[in-house]
Amino acid sequence: MTRIIESFSEISRNYDAVFCDLWGCLHNGKRPFEAAVSALEAFRSDGGFVLLLTNSPRPKASVETQLDGIGVSRDLYQEVATSGDSARAALASGAFGTNVFHIGPERDQPFFASDDIPDLAKINRVPLDQADSIVVTGLYDDQTETPEDYASIFLEAKSRGLDLLCANPDIVVDLGDKRIFCAGALAKDYTERGGASHYFGKPHAPIYDLARNRMTAATGRVFDNKRILCIGDGILTDILGAVNEDMDSLFISGGLAAKDTATNPQPDLEKLNRFLQLHTLTPTATIGHLR
Repeated sequence: MTRIIESFSEISRNYDAVFCDLWGCLHNGKRPFEAAVSALEAFRSDGGFVLLLTNSPRPKASVETQLDGIGVSRDLYQEVATSGDSARAALASGAFGTNVFHIGPERDQPFFASDDIPDLAKINRVPLDQADSIVVTGLYDDQTETPEDYASIFLEAKSRGLDLLCANPDIVVDLGDKRIFCAGALAKDYTERGGASHYFGKPHAPIYDLARNRMTAATGRVFDNKRILCIGDGILTDILGAVNEDMDSLFISGGLAAKDTATNPQPDLEKLNRFLQLHTLTPTATIGHLR
């Protein structure tokens, strides 16, 4: 059974580092959560290493700029690892060909920037009928569209046997008070239609390898997995990823699962247990909101 805690400080000294999710844990896409910021500040002040682990399809530098814009200080964290960077490295390797059809909003253009990964300069964005594969960073318009709007594109792509590279495995995210679809929803739909989708963010191994490598580069040391805590509100991304990597986890029940767990401000124990049993996952600890 998961342990219900009232404050991160109850368990923080068991860990040397945290891999902390962004949306739903540290901010809501528009503003940071003050209590979460304070909790991470206290952990870092006590010698802990804070790495922000996000399924954002953007490169690290772009995510840092985004965090600047909503008021998250760079003093709060030491490193960032993104699903986008893991996916960009895979694309640059040539595994998905050099001609790709891109699905995603204009704001995701930094995904293809080659300043930090020179081999991305070899990648060409082309119409679907000329593509070797599909790269999905998000929906063209996540404010109005759903996966069903891409049915005709996926029908043609499937008929041509194109693989899909998903730069963000998240299915949905909460932008303020509005829930919107992410790239993972499109990849899931393509797979259900018989296509092949490939993932590089949570809960899949590449993003964790990237995170550990960046943490080691920053500190000159290798961290024991059992001394790293994964914090997140995604049961099938953050928590499943932690389990797969043999790391402890802190489930934020007041994020994506707020209604399922009746979190206000802490989860209803019976509903939380039912939710966890449904997904056959048991986080090390659970809290309503990071604080």
